[in-house]
Amino acid sequence: MVKKPKKKPIQAVKATITNVKKGINIPNVLTMGRIWAIPVIVLTMFSTSLFWTWVGVVLFALAGITDYMDGYLARHLGQLSRFGRVLDPIADKLLVGAVLLMLAYTGRLEHWGILPAVIIMCREILVSGLREFLAEIKVGCPVTRLAKWKTACQMFALPFLMAGAHYPALHISGLVLIWIAAILTVVTGYDYWKSGRKYMEE
Repeated sequence: MVKKPKKKPIQAVKATITNVKKGINIPNVLTMGRIWAIPVIVLTMFSTSLFWTWVGVVLFALAGITDYMDGYLARHLGQLSRFGRVLDPIADKLLVGAVLLMLAYTGRLEHWGILPAVIIMCREILVSGLREFLAEIKVGCPVTRLAKWKTACQMFALPFLMAGAHYPALHISGLVLIWIAAILTVVTGYDYWKSGRKYMEE
């Protein structure tokens, strides 16, 4: 058996740089922007001022728009990549998880808002583990239409709750939406589990 010659250190570095450059495109930059926005959004939530609340809400809204735009542009510009497929759902979960934790920390979820937040977080962990398992056995786990509705409810509920301390009507709307998102979370989480369970029994 003929052994392949090992790449020299410089060649290995060049190959790594080339792979990184291949991953840099508009959709992936938008996805990374969503991740970079998270610490800024978290910092704004430590403040109770109306100005910083709106800064956080606007940043979250822009991050939510990039969630739609990165996938849309990747498909229409022919810039689909493994980097993007891996990072996009991770960015979504980091954004939602960070905001939910801050809402709980700052008391904006109250008692009846904590339960849907816990449900949403548990579902995200469950689906992430399931996706990882299915990826290992080369089985796809496509996002369902109902899951997209769940995401839409979350993306409206969270900024409403962020601004709810200053606007009671938004707070109530946010609580209603996050409960709807939690219900859809249970339904879609069960659907994903049912779809993946058959592969665990093989």
